[in-house]
Amino acid sequence: MDKHRIYDWNDDNVGALQNWREGIEFYDETLRDGLQSPSAADPSQKDKEYTLYLMDKVGIQHADIGLPGAGPRAVADTIRLAEFARDNRLKIKLTCAARTHPDDIRPVIEISQKVGIPIEVTAFLGCSPIRQLTEGWDLDRMCRFTRESVKMVIDAGMKCSFVTEDTIRSDPKTLRALFEVALGEGATGLIICDTVGHGTPSGVRKLITYVRKTVSYLGYPDTVIDWHGHNDRGLGLINAITAAQWGAKRIHGTILGVGERVGNTPIDLLLVNLRMMGVKWEGDLHALREYAEHGAEAMGTTPPFNYPVFGQDAFRTATGVHAAAIIKALAMDDVELADRVYSGIPAHLFGFTQVIDVGHMGGRSNVIYWLQSRGYEAEPGLVNAIFDHAKATDHVLAENEVEAVIDLYKASRSGSETVPSAPPVGAGDS
Repeated sequence: MDKHRIYDWNDDNVGALQNWREGIEFYDETLRDGLQSPSAADPSQKDKEYTLYLMDKVGIQHADIGLPGAGPRAVADTIRLAEFARDNRLKIKLTCAARTHPDDIRPVIEISQKVGIPIEVTAFLGCSPIRQLTEGWDLDRMCRFTRESVKMVIDAGMKCSFVTEDTIRSDPKTLRALFEVALGEGATGLIICDTVGHGTPSGVRKLITYVRKTVSYLGYPDTVIDWHGHNDRGLGLINAITAAQWGAKRIHGTILGVGERVGNTPIDLLLVNLRMMGVKWEGDLHALREYAEHGAEAMGTTPPFNYPVFGQDAFRTATGVHAAAIIKALAMDDVELADRVYSGIPAHLFGFTQVIDVGHMGGRSNVIYWLQSRGYEAEPGLVNAIFDHAKATDHVLAENEVEAVIDLYKASRSGSETVPSAPPVGAGDS
């Protein structure tokens, strides 16, 4: 958008690094953490494979394809997803979650060897004081878990990232000790977690800054720092963006934010926002719409009507003032102007168009646009008939309700003996 059209108060350069946009990658947890949602259905294997395909098409670089340590079914599903990625030559890199326990790590090693492609192990360990108290763990025992599990992965010739579960509520002494052990055994990444959605942007900033300084002090400045956040306080998205701005390079999320409890960072909105903030990656942004729709259907969920970008009302208006401005922009053959005059998101970038409906809050311009966009002549009498009916209702008119008014108007104009009944006020399926 030309700067002369919008004065922008946003300062997206906030962060520790002026070049924070460089090297940002996305890590999709939909097929593991997302399926832990109590309300999500377990998709069919075909749906899981198509989900993985859409991740790849969008340009997401990493995908967690399961936790094989959960049992034989999880192993079988993970093998088939790995084979699908291999056989279809997907670019996306595969990972599997595992507890810091041999019984979880061994199946991932065996799957990688069986399918013949690399799979990164993300070995997780709860490290907050509250978890230590619950489990009866001390730091020496936690360091032993970490050392043995990372060594097992590295000895198998595989890549390992160490996951400090509940990092945002963990003390610096414990984190530093575990980081030193994991990196010393060959882990190349640290996955920093807000497992229960506790963090605020200020906490994320301080935590990521601490991690960056600590890995440099320990002698591992090239460590890849991930951010994995949940949305219990409604801060998942802004926390993820903050983590990226302050030095996290691989940012996690799930489609539509589906996940444990109220869910994870919504990777769809993360992609939308970081693209608008200048982050570039290879991929088809239009495929993000299909991914959101497929993800919702496969998991048996529906986004709220007012969900950003992918909800049914995201680019839809029935308000007279808003519609009039959009219509004027469209009359100039300026799609970008029409997209931005009453929207903060350029709909066309993500495969959407502006939708103008007719309702009790609209004006005659809404009616005229509705008619003309569907091939009807906007006769003054017809416009008035629809407008008057809309003003007498309490909702946005459904297509069939407007069509009924049109039929009634046509019948009255033709002098037909059988005049269709007018739709009752309040009718419609919208």
